[in-house]
Amino acid sequence: MKQQYTITVYAEDHIGLLSRICIIFSRRKINIDSLNTSSSEVEGIHRFNILIDETEEVVKKLCKQIEKQVEVLRAFYNTNDEIVWQELALYKVPTKEVAEKMVVERILRKYGARVVCVRPNFTVFESTGHKEDTEDLVIKLGEYGLVEFVRGGRVAIMKESEGFHKRLKEFEYKEPGEEVIENEFLEKGEKIFQM
Repeated sequence: MKQQYTITVYAEDHIGLLSRICIIFSRRKINIDSLNTSSSEVEGIHRFNILIDETEEVVKKLCKQIEKQVEVLRAFYNTNDEIVWQELALYKVPTKEVAEKMVVERILRKYGARVVCVRPNFTVFESTGHKEDTEDLVIKLGEYGLVEFVRGGRVAIMKESEGFHKRLKEFEYKEPGEEVIENEFLEKGEKIFQM
């Protein structure tokens, strides 16, 4: 049965990786509902949050395919119950409506929206929450002349992810192994390379 899954990918910061990951989804005709990339808590490692609506079997295969990319360290998948997540939304409303109608102010307060920008002809509000919350606010503000609305990608943190983070940090701080000597056996020729 299909349900929402958030795929979290930890990868080195390399140009072109995002497009290769997106190709994995497009080849299988899977729509990405939300995509967010950012740096992680480990320097040089980026984190991708990808939201899709699929079966668990398909999501497992996707994660295995993503992990085949050279720069990818690990790919996880989680249901909504296994993560803490939020989405950011911006709303542009005519300033006149906000200033003249106390109802709009009450609605904004109820949803925890805060003012980002005030201009003579429009005011921009910011709200964070789950998709349902941000969409409810769109409907409410639609009655008062909502001019524009945009929602960002899902930002998610796994509830049970300390193990991977700890191993990643340990790996980062380990001392390098012994130095590799280039062409160490080359001058020995036939003594080494014979059948």
